[in-house]
Amino acid sequence: MFQSFEETSTPQFGRQRVEALRAALVALEVDGFLVPRADEFQGEYVPASAERLSWLTGFTGSAGIALVTRKQVIVFVDGRYVTQLAEQVDADVFTGGDLVGEPPHLWLERYGAKGFRLGIDPWLHTGAEVRKLESALQTLGGALVLLDHNPLDLLWTDRPAAPLGRVRIQPLDQAGLLARDKLAAMTADIAKAGADAVILTDPSSIAWTFNIRGSDVPHTPHPLARAIIHKDGRAELFLDKRKAGIEEEAYLTQLAALKAPSSFDEDITALASAGARVMIDPDLAPFALAELIRTGGGKVIEAIDPARLPRARKNATELEGSARAHLQDGAAMVEFLAWLDGTQPGTVTEIAAVKKLEACRTVVGERMQNPLRDVSFASISGAGEHAAIMHYRVTTKSDLTIADGSMFLIDSGGQYVNGTTDITRTVAIGTVPEEQRHFFTLVLKGMIAISTARFPVGTRGVDLDPLARIALWKAGADYAHGTGHGVGSYLSVHEGPQRISRASMQEILPGMILSNEPGYYRPGAFGIRIENLIHVRDASPVEGGDLQMLGFETLTFCPIDRRLVMPALLTEEELAWLNDYHAETREKLLPLISDEAVRVWLEAATAPLAR
Repeated sequence: MFQSFEETSTPQFGRQRVEALRAALVALEVDGFLVPRADEFQGEYVPASAERLSWLTGFTGSAGIALVTRKQVIVFVDGRYVTQLAEQVDADVFTGGDLVGEPPHLWLERYGAKGFRLGIDPWLHTGAEVRKLESALQTLGGALVLLDHNPLDLLWTDRPAAPLGRVRIQPLDQAGLLARDKLAAMTADIAKAGADAVILTDPSSIAWTFNIRGSDVPHTPHPLARAIIHKDGRAELFLDKRKAGIEEEAYLTQLAALKAPSSFDEDITALASAGARVMIDPDLAPFALAELIRTGGGKVIEAIDPARLPRARKNATELEGSARAHLQDGAAMVEFLAWLDGTQPGTVTEIAAVKKLEACRTVVGERMQNPLRDVSFASISGAGEHAAIMHYRVTTKSDLTIADGSMFLIDSGGQYVNGTTDITRTVAIGTVPEEQRHFFTLVLKGMIAISTARFPVGTRGVDLDPLARIALWKAGADYAHGTGHGVGSYLSVHEGPQRISRASMQEILPGMILSNEPGYYRPGAFGIRIENLIHVRDASPVEGGDLQMLGFETLTFCPIDRRLVMPALLTEEELAWLNDYHAETREKLLPLISDEAVRVWLEAATAPLAR
């Protein structure tokens, strides 16, 4: 198995660990301290050695930050994790906060004491975050204190060692562009910014730029490394050589000077002391890096990571590879869903479902000679009320039997050398109440609205987001997560800067891959999400139109449970889309399935619906 079902949350230690941290804060003469989920690389998925927030609080979600003060601890999470937070932390010690509506800087501005001194580890916060905190503390007459060490790390006596995951070369027939050509293109961005060099701090950008993949963090092929790219094309890659074999080292030394990560600070200081103008992304780079440059005598030039948009805009080879990966993954999903449908209702558990799905992906990968390298995240396998927990992680302690008469939500994905997949299907187990079918159909309407959207060049994620919600809004309902996130090419399943959400100001550009996943969740009762991946392409011209338009092409092919659809709630166009989608799913996946019983199931699952 690529994932574990053991309970990793340790809320029983929360009180004593908070008390020990508070004692350390007194000695440091600060009134509070921030403990983010992010690590020194600002990644969503972090190695065990960087699970500071989980160690302190017991909360294991992938987004959050704790503000520890002398009197209280607020753990800020977004809407996906409200229920999970309540279940995982000691409510007598920790209070929930709103990461989106009232993040730490706004909380401090509104409730912080006069003269409040906030300590932070400057390697764990970006420049953009620090500016917000400084502004908030200024209104209080307080101060932001950059600590020279992380007091939590001194208390964490059994902290795991830093990872040494091996790196692999991503071949040209999957990457589509030579690393040397990517580096050359980057020098033009450096020159345009008036800089002498750029520092890449995002592991996704390192992996994409150098055409390598790593294994330092769970489910995401990131190498934890940094790089300096100079305007003349020279490069230094700060990667522990123990992560590279002979072939990988020989390959990388043709592109960059390989240096130990421990020499990074020294090299940055030397670069700065020569008066270099250094380009960093304030939304991705740790604030400590900017401080090293400034205090060393260099000049910081803030600009977007030059790999970020090219990485997000997939080239033809990457898009073709992703399409193949999704067909393979779709075949595995069909085998899984056919198996689940053939079981007796009330006999399969959430964990058993995850194990079966991973086995299907493994077997199909072997058959198609494109092995499953990993799951792209720990599968969300939610039965009944567990489906209402948006990022539910099943454990041996929480494992439920999928009951007759309920809905089952499975959100999962695979990492293949030619692409990253992410798919959610909500299915009926037996006969489901009509109210649940009603909300399922409203969610489906939102998913179809995004799938069929046409929009002018310059449209942002925030502009598209309401399309997925309008049917739910009309019914007095909504969902507390974004409609879509970016997805990498055998990289992170959550890739920026593209998103479809209320907060996304990024322009949607051709080549970007996004998820399309509206949902509805009723705490303690049921949850629904339907998710396909889509990519942005030029739309065919409209007769009489005068604007260049874009649209989406669907990558994910897998049946949507017809038993949960109420055709009377769909427009003619929506029903036609669903029937066309199922016809295409049948056409694309039948050749990939050899088991006759599964083929029969797929034929029935994709049969046309009528009013």
